[in-house]
Amino acid sequence: MKKLVALLFLGIVSQGVFAQAYPSKSLRMLVGFAPGGANDILARIVSQKLSESLGQPVVVENRPGNSGLIAADMLAKAPADGYTLMLGSTGTQTIAPHLTTKLGYDGLTAFAPVALVGSAPSALVVRNELPARSVAELIALAKAQPGRLTYASSGAGTTLHLGGEQFRILAGIQLLHVPYKGNAPALNDLLGGQVDMMISALPPLLPLARAGKLRILGVAAAERHRSAPEIPTVAEQGLPGYESDTWYGVLATGGTPATIVERLSAEIRKGLGGEKVREAILAHPRRFARGWAAKKCARRFWRRARIRGRRRRRSSARCSMPNMRAGAS
Repeated sequence: MKKLVALLFLGIVSQGVFAQAYPSKSLRMLVGFAPGGANDILARIVSQKLSESLGQPVVVENRPGNSGLIAADMLAKAPADGYTLMLGSTGTQTIAPHLTTKLGYDGLTAFAPVALVGSAPSALVVRNELPARSVAELIALAKAQPGRLTYASSGAGTTLHLGGEQFRILAGIQLLHVPYKGNAPALNDLLGGQVDMMISALPPLLPLARAGKLRILGVAAAERHRSAPEIPTVAEQGLPGYESDTWYGVLATGGTPATIVERLSAEIRKGLGGEKVREAILAHPRRFARGWAAKKCARRFWRRARIRGRRRRRSSARCSMPNMRAGAS
């Protein structure tokens, strides 16, 4: 009994010593999508402030592919020492894992939620040359040429893919899905006219729309967004109930010592509290979460994961969507 108590005491002490020495080397922040998208932008903002507060480099590492699951798999299998983090989101954590049978980890235990960064609504956007200036006109155009219009997404099984499928089903139209390895390359092809439309996170769309490079038809939210009140919602244009948004959060590997998770959470909250950082994030119109504490983040993370997971399974079974396995084309 004395030996057991001694071993437990040594384990607690060693964990505390390890946490005090942390970090003694550079960290890496994984992003499951190509550079330039919402995940990447937020990861770089958070990593810069985290590097300043920890006194160690935090290197952003983009590992696009399989709807963000390549990066998620790397995080799940990394040492639980707090040196590998990931900017996760709705797609990587609560959607894609339910759409593949080849997940190499347990989505409910493989990650340690550190801090929720924020969330952003999506929007329905089309290329400038498309002869549709409203949701009703787009639906009419799609019905006139079934299966001819294409819509891009950041990958099969992502929030943007399901947002597109939800729009297709509610509108009663046929569209051709074109998946990419992130929002940025999809958006580039929309700008270039290679695809007709997409459901995309609102933040990177606004400056492009205001510059006349593409056309936002509607916001996928219950009400108009404060940063663009002139843009109507998709719901008010004839598709009631249509909503699509994405949350973003920092995660560590499951089993990372609680002291390290709390340290990271505190540093992220402190970093996101600065006025300049707030301005940088709010320049991309997201609902700013101010970096929720690790315990609060964990509760909300797992609740959303379970609830959305059940909803996605029911939705996919009811709608019989094609090509819904993560990574399928």
